Amino acid sequence: MKYSIVVPVYNRPDEVDELLESLCSQTLKDFEVIVVEDGSKKPCKDVCDKYASILHLHYYYKENSGPGQSRNYGVERAQGEYVIILDSDVVLPKTYLEATDKSLTSHLSPHASIAAWGGPDASHPSFTPVQKAISYSMTSFFTTGGIRGGKKKLDKFYPRSFNMGIRRDVYQQLGGFSKMRFGEDIDFSYRIVEAGYQPCLFPDAWVWHKRRTDFRKFFRQVYNSGIARINLEKRHPGTLKLVHLLPMVFTLGVIALVLCSAVGRALMHYDDVHRWYWLCAAPWLPIVFYSFVICIDATIQNKSLKVGLLAVPAAFVQLMGYGFGFLESWWKRCVLHQDEFTAFEKNFYS
Repeated sequence: MKYSIVVPVYNRPDEVDELLESLCSQTLKDFEVIVVEDGSKKPCKDVCDKYASILHLHYYYKENSGPGQSRNYGVERAQGEYVIILDSDVVLPKTYLEATDKSLTSHLSPHASIAAWGGPDASHPSFTPVQKAISYSMTSFFTTGGIRGGKKKLDKFYPRSFNMGIRRDVYQQLGGFSKMRFGEDIDFSYRIVEAGYQPCLFPDAWVWHKRRTDFRKFFRQVYNSGIARINLEKRHPGTLKLVHLLPMVFTLGVIALVLCSAVGRALMHYDDVHRWYWLCAAPWLPIVFYSFVICIDATIQNKSLKVGLLAVPAAFVQLMGYGFGFLESWWKRCVLHQDEFTAFEKNFYS
């Protein structure tokens, strides 16, 4: 067995159904699938049973402990030479494993083999306009989306858990994922690099990633990512980069502009209206301009004005949700000096 695909799942049987269906169509067949039910109240066992005769599939149910520990549970039971970690909300093109295998083989040398890799994600045509807008905000240059969705190889690439591969012996050597509830995949990638391995980006091994289905859930996701960034810096000093600060700067900037406008509006009630009109209106100009850029770019990329319009609130949710989480984490961890587990027990460990 060459590949073991490990999928943690929590209350998402419909998503697992779509993922398993896409696995049935893979052009490369040398793989097993390990689904780990993380204490779900809506289990996916019936869904897995439907594919048991088609796929080399193993289903396990365990008490809730978070995605990282569920992945570790699955890898402990894996047989493949390589482990592929997927989130339950992805769907694979039929050539995903074939592309992975070709990329892996092309990177091999007589002296070394690839220890870890990752691939990008993309938006499927069947996704809802909100899902497409969220996908845009998570991959766009204008929202610090980074490598996700792109094809350029960076000097240092850190795979994410929605599409990550690693040699099983390296996984076991490093002890797998930590007990972090969020940011645990980046923590693992950092530890891979710190151990002397360099993860590779496989641009052709991409997945369709549904992400969140509404802005409220999306806000919670990016808010927790902002919290995780400070925790990651505490665990891995020096990993906090300028790009990680931009959402916080954006958040404070938007708040400052709105407050300036509010002050101008208040002054208009007590003094000459024309004198303070500029203070009321001018702060909205950069916000409107940024929104216009996002709308135009998202419309062009998705060939849909509706997605372009939805991309505007998606971008603000992504940047400000992350920014607020970052600020809360900075206050609790750096100012109040609370430890990682007690500072965010409700967010991470309930």
